[in-house]
Amino acid sequence: MTSASITCTDLTVRFPVYGVDAKSLKKSLARVVSVGGKLGSHAGVADVTALQDVNLQLKAGDRLGLIGHNGSGKTTLLRTLSGAYEPDEGTVEVQGRIASLLDLSLGIDPQATGYDNIRLRGRIAGLSSREIEARMDEIAEFTGLGPFLAMPVKTYSAGMQGRLGFAAATAVDADVLLMDEWIAVGDADFQKLAHKRLLKLVERAGILVLASHEVGLLKLYCNKVMRLESGVASPVVDIRKLDELLAA
Repeated sequence: MTSASITCTDLTVRFPVYGVDAKSLKKSLARVVSVGGKLGSHAGVADVTALQDVNLQLKAGDRLGLIGHNGSGKTTLLRTLSGAYEPDEGTVEVQGRIASLLDLSLGIDPQATGYDNIRLRGRIAGLSSREIEARMDEIAEFTGLGPFLAMPVKTYSAGMQGRLGFAAATAVDADVLLMDEWIAVGDADFQKLAHKRLLKLVERAGILVLASHEVGLLKLYCNKVMRLESGVASPVVDIRKLDELLAA
């Protein structure tokens, strides 16, 4: 855990918008509230710069909260740290095993059984087949789905799918934990169990990066904070300066 680290140097991520002229796109969005990245074009193709020249350094023990309006770049940064997006410019270096709690439905195959989906999610998380099988009983018990785990996920309710996805996603010990909002799944009883499980995962992680709109949550679990607006990041500051950053 002590070797966990994140380093972003002049990180820029763009998304192309094909079939749209950059000038007409800017004009059509001129009257819209300012959210999202910077509009522009590269090689004649209209694009949106979702992250621009982001610099970030985190080490073991850091708990970073990400704040900003919807479309400010928080999720894009988390996905880039997870390896889902590649930088268009700059570099990203992440040391340690990553657990990305960004989309619990990721990798879920509705045609496969609950057991097979646990195996699939485990492989996506970087676990070996042996590690997955060693944790299978614990994961299965935590879901509370019993014999339903032998049935195709397409027969599950939304709540049952949420239980399955959460149990599988939180079964890995992470050096770097990435979260897009604090996860709450299932009924009230399961949410209590999920909260305890999530806290243990956070405690074991070397680094936490949590995007959230809940100020109280960030103050409770984070020791640092960074604000993103239109893809541009503020300096990382102590969480005690969160109110000042929100008022800026």
